[in-house]
Amino acid sequence: MWLYYLFLLSPFLIGGSQAHLLEGLYCGKENCYDVLGVTRDDAKQTIARNYRQLAKKYHPDLHKGEKAKQEAEEQFKRIARAYEILRDDEFRADYNYMLDNPDAYYSHYYRYYRRRTKVDVRLVVLATISVISLVQYFSRKQRYEEAIKYFMTVPKYRNKALEIINQNGSVTKKGSSKSKLSKGERKEESERNIRKVIEENLDIQGAYAKPQITDILWVQIILIPYTLAKYVKWQVLWIYKYTLLKRPYDLEDKLYLIRKNMNLGVHQFRGIESEQIDEYLAKELWIKSNYKIWKDAQEEEMKRQMADNPRYKAYRRYMKNHGPGRITFDD
Repeated sequence: MWLYYLFLLSPFLIGGSQAHLLEGLYCGKENCYDVLGVTRDDAKQTIARNYRQLAKKYHPDLHKGEKAKQEAEEQFKRIARAYEILRDDEFRADYNYMLDNPDAYYSHYYRYYRRRTKVDVRLVVLATISVISLVQYFSRKQRYEEAIKYFMTVPKYRNKALEIINQNGSVTKKGSSKSKLSKGERKEESERNIRKVIEENLDIQGAYAKPQITDILWVQIILIPYTLAKYVKWQVLWIYKYTLLKRPYDLEDKLYLIRKNMNLGVHQFRGIESEQIDEYLAKELWIKSNYKIWKDAQEEEMKRQMADNPRYKAYRRYMKNHGPGRITFDD
């Protein structure tokens, strides 16, 4: 118990000038003013004079013997570090701020490393946002390319694309005709036309949708005022139309309520097949009571399917006979 009280009293036992000094910042656990033998009120000329005197006293070249040189070198580094901080007005102001505000830990680290690195933190933030935006765009583009390549291999979509190409007539590169193309070139031309038709006619939604400029972090940050204004307007209109006037929900608002009830993201909901969306609308799942009934029915159906599954039956039989957490060699 006495250790706990000793811990609580440690700041007072250490002393007010050292209790709030942080290791790794400025002069560490030492007070820079004490290292140079000056006070906070001393001018730069006094600080410089004391530094020169101490530097001359502890310069390693003026000491003989390995141990004496090593001790002098350590003292010389302490003095040089303290002088580096106190001779610079901005660095000194940050150090004084730390002495006066011992609890602002994060601010101390920010101020110290801002001076030490000589890099504007704002530039680091801008660079970070730019990198994230590039990664966002190229990752979404890669997923879109994967989706297109997949649909080009699916017979249903491939045959439909070929049908559209035959109806409209195949398109070849300018300055060339099919008779002049080799077998390999004709195959490349056909694949290019199939890809073009699929891109134009297939509406890919969800995480594999075609990347849009508005999905990039940079653009989203720039559009924050517009997005907030749009959200406030939407909320006001929602309250006016459906709370005050008691109007029936529009189609888009029904879909929004269904997505909200299902706890799905925008891209997740867009990835659902249109036939399934029509079923949700037919069952009026935007109404919470209807959605709860539908959800309970879905869960019961899933339980029934699992109960009819032979592998699940074997698992239940095993759990009944052996119980959880047992290791057995029985077949």
